[in-house]
Amino acid sequence: MKRTALRTAAAIGTVAVLAAGLAACSSGGQAASDQKVTITVGDRPTKDQKAALAQYNADIAAFEKANPNITLQPKTVTWDATTFDAQLAGGSLPDVLSVAFTEAKSLIANKQAADLTDTLKSTGVGKIMGASTKKLVSDDNGHVYAVPTTAYSIGLVYNRDLFTKAGLDPDKPPTTWDEVRTDAKKIKDATGVSGYAQFASQNQGGWMFTAMSYSYGGRVESENGKKAVFDNAKSEEALKTVNEMKFQDGSVAPNSLYTQDTLYKDFAAGKVAMMPAAPDAYNTAVQNDGMDPKSFGVGGMPMGPGSSKDQGTLTGGSIQMVSPKVDDAQKTAAVKWIAFHYLRQYQSKSAAVTVAKATAASGNPVGVPALSVVNSSTYDQYNTWIKDEINVPQENFAAYVKTQSSIPIIPEPSNDAQEVYAALDTVMQAALTEKSFDPAAELSKAKTAVDAKLTR
Repeated sequence: MKRTALRTAAAIGTVAVLAAGLAACSSGGQAASDQKVTITVGDRPTKDQKAALAQYNADIAAFEKANPNITLQPKTVTWDATTFDAQLAGGSLPDVLSVAFTEAKSLIANKQAADLTDTLKSTGVGKIMGASTKKLVSDDNGHVYAVPTTAYSIGLVYNRDLFTKAGLDPDKPPTTWDEVRTDAKKIKDATGVSGYAQFASQNQGGWMFTAMSYSYGGRVESENGKKAVFDNAKSEEALKTVNEMKFQDGSVAPNSLYTQDTLYKDFAAGKVAMMPAAPDAYNTAVQNDGMDPKSFGVGGMPMGPGSSKDQGTLTGGSIQMVSPKVDDAQKTAAVKWIAFHYLRQYQSKSAAVTVAKATAASGNPVGVPALSVVNSSTYDQYNTWIKDEINVPQENFAAYVKTQSSIPIIPEPSNDAQEVYAALDTVMQAALTEKSFDPAAELSKAKTAVDAKLTR
């Protein structure tokens, strides 16, 4: 799904420092033997992406210098769901490629990714992997088939200043949807500002419906991705909550077609008090839209009523897969490259500090929490390394950080997620525009449309 990306300015601002400082930083180590190994690596930026390409090339050179027995052959190939199977069968995919989290289970089931279990142990990379994200790239026997390198989870973003004005504690955001409803009405009554809003168009309505359904204990697709399962009582409850907040409480913003871009602008302007989003909404709301950093807050994703093992929060991000066609030596080289190119800031203090300094110098946020792809001790150490460069109010993210170990993460739908989200946009929009909204009927109509797509 569309995410708040690190801005190009950050990449341009840091690349010169990174190329000069990190090229000398090695965490790859020597190859396990004198055997010469060659692998192809994907995701090389194109020539028009000058800053990113310079950094990528610097990483290639630094890695090969630290690992003289390994030769990397970069390719500009990026993951494309529509061509992946054909490229894999034809042998045109690189040995290492970044793919979406949504693909993990299908890659494993279809034997399209190498089993990295033993290699992760022998290289030590497995020791630093985060348990929750590692589980998402593992099979039922605990074998690991990819390395997560970026991840996010949806929480509740809120305006701390509006909480204070409404007599609410800005350090204690709501943790349940009942509390969200109560607080949204208090804010509306006390300040006149809409207490709540969420994305509802351009597939983002379906994306947020999925996040809400998960938080109530519902699901959107069957485990094998072959049919829609969102026509369930939990999903109906989620939609009913939004509908009643809008038409009974009057606490939901009038715009029923919000996207990330438009909602972030209204949130930054103080026109909306709460919305489901990931912590990196800070980057847009503050950096681009001028929100006071002190007003920005984020807590964990609110949960629906009761307590169920099925409740959780939506997650997404990127994983690195390795071709199942490589031999053991190539597999080792691939994991070392992944650790060096994507994870070295968690293993090298100099790399972490260099990146943080350059990012801060370019005026971009340092220290915005994210769902960590490494274990808690490694992530804590990383934050200790960069503490002098952190330029965001960490205390405003405390409620979100506190929930990371207690709220399960659930990946996005694995099959045709964007088409599913598009169909569910209409359901979310109906909940926000129809006073006599019938969630069961709307979900049933959407299921018919989605099942036709999933089984074609």
